[in-house]
Amino acid sequence: MTAQDPCAAVAPVFLTYQEALQGFIRKRVPNQADAEDLSQQVLLKVHAHCESLPKVRNVRAWLYEITRHTVHDFYRARQRETSLEEEIDLPAPASITSPVQELADCVLPLLQLLPPEYAEPLRLSDLEGVPQQEIANRLGLSLSGAKSRVQRGREKLKAVFLECCHLELDRQGRLISAEIRSDCQALQQCKS
Repeated sequence: MTAQDPCAAVAPVFLTYQEALQGFIRKRVPNQADAEDLSQQVLLKVHAHCESLPKVRNVRAWLYEITRHTVHDFYRARQRETSLEEEIDLPAPASITSPVQELADCVLPLLQLLPPEYAEPLRLSDLEGVPQQEIANRLGLSLSGAKSRVQRGREKLKAVFLECCHLELDRQGRLISAEIRSDCQALQQCKS
């Protein structure tokens, strides 16, 4: 980092912690698009305060503090919007279901197609929100074994989804539409 450009270190520092910070945000903000927006806001805030970076003793704690404040501000703004809508007494918007919401009911039938050693850890982790250490304890696995089973289960579930569904993604990889294939017997009950 040069004396002329104190902000030059922002990108490498942020990239070092970016994945962990995104995970932190995703645990608190369920909407993927909102989580991505908040991650960008964190980067902008870090860059806006880059002059203080050389003075920071614990960069990780500093980044998490900025991230916590960003998430808090997001929910505070959303609460203000909700209360403003109630004050104005606007009619509720029409119920629009996203492709992800439509496919949510199909997860359990597809999980049943996976081998139990992958389906159970994945169900506990992603559907019930059980911490991976507790999954390891429940299933008699090491923590790394439980993490591996959850990750491998996600890969297998993705493969089954791709076999049973035609998915259309946008340029950023977000789901635009999903259609259940007629030859997928496991998901026939999910068709609307």
